Amino acid sequence: MPELDIAIDADSPTPPFEQLREGLRDRIASGALHPGTKLPPVRALAASLGLAANTVARSYRELEADGFVETRGRGGTVVAPRLDSPQRHRRMLELTRDYVAAVEALGVDRAEIPGYVDRI
Repeated sequence: MPELDIAIDADSPTPPFEQLREGLRDRIASGALHPGTKLPPVRALAASLGLAANTVARSYRELEADGFVETRGRGGTVVAPRLDSPQRHRRMLELTRDYVAAVEALGVDRAEIPGYVDRI
């Protein structure tokens, strides 16, 4: 099992599940966590971070929905294989469509979206 070295800031306005999801996503995207790397079981990671198991489970579910991890039943949760270019392109378009639709539903003008993306 890899050492994840993710700190959860209880005083942050960002919910713990989101902090964990972002921390794992960043480590996967940077290559610090390689495809096939097994992540800690939900309960073990929850205990080590001082979180509820449901919080960790939600982070894992969202990462799986975004294609960053795969859940293999008794095999646990592992970092998903990197997508090849056509698959990656399709997935990026799907995620972008979802993001734009969600932001527009908040009343944000499409022209403002790049400014928000640049902030992160």
